[in-house]
Amino acid sequence: MRIAIADDHPIFRSGLRFLLETSFPELEIIEFENGSAVSEYCLANIPDIVILDIDMPAPNGLEVCSDLRKAKCETKIIILTMYNDPEMLKLAFYNGADGYVVKDNTSEELVDCIHTILSGKSYLAKSIRESEPYFDTSDNIAELLGTLTRTELKTLKLVSQKLSSKEIADLMFVSVKSVENYRSRICKKLNLDARNNSLLLWVLDHKSIIDGIK
Repeated sequence: MRIAIADDHPIFRSGLRFLLETSFPELEIIEFENGSAVSEYCLANIPDIVILDIDMPAPNGLEVCSDLRKAKCETKIIILTMYNDPEMLKLAFYNGADGYVVKDNTSEELVDCIHTILSGKSYLAKSIRESEPYFDTSDNIAELLGTLTRTELKTLKLVSQKLSSKEIADLMFVSVKSVENYRSRICKKLNLDARNNSLLLWVLDHKSIIDGIK
C-alpha cells in the first residue's frame, strides 16, 4: 500500500510515519509539505491514500481535495486536522473527502479510518459523531448540490448572502421572475418547501459549504 502525507510540520509527519509503519506492513510513505506538491504527485501516481492537513501553504488541504476530485483521481482522501468542527467536516466531505480525523485523536482513529475507507465507506471523526449524533453524510449534500446548474449555484451563493430576489436579479442581469424561477428549481432539487424562507434557512445552515463552492 502506498500513502502520501501532506503536512507542513516535519515533527508531526515523523510521528505519523511511525504510526503508519507500525500499523501496516509493506507500506510505502511519501511526504510533502505543501499542497501543490502533493496534488501533482497524486495526479501522476495515484497512491492508495493521501492524508491532507487543511492548513497547508499553496493550496490548502480542502483545495487539494477538491482539485483531485475534479480531476477524477481515484486516491482515497483523508483530512487530518485540528478542526473539531462539524461545519468543517461537512465542507471536507463536500469537496470529496473519504475520511475526517481530528489530530488530537490521531493514534486512536487513523488506523480505523484507513480500514474503513478502504472498505468503501466514509469515516467521520469520533469526537464529532459523539457531539453531533444526527450528523450523517447520508444527507448527501454534495450529491444534491451536484444536481444544480451553474446559474442555480450562483443564485444559491447570493441567497446565502441574504440578498433579495431584486438584488440578485440586478447582480445577475436577469428579471426578478427569472430569479424566482431559479429559486423554485433549487428548492425542488434540494427537496425543500419553496415557502416559508426554507431556502434561506437551508443555505444559512450550510453556509460553510456554500462559501466553499467555486
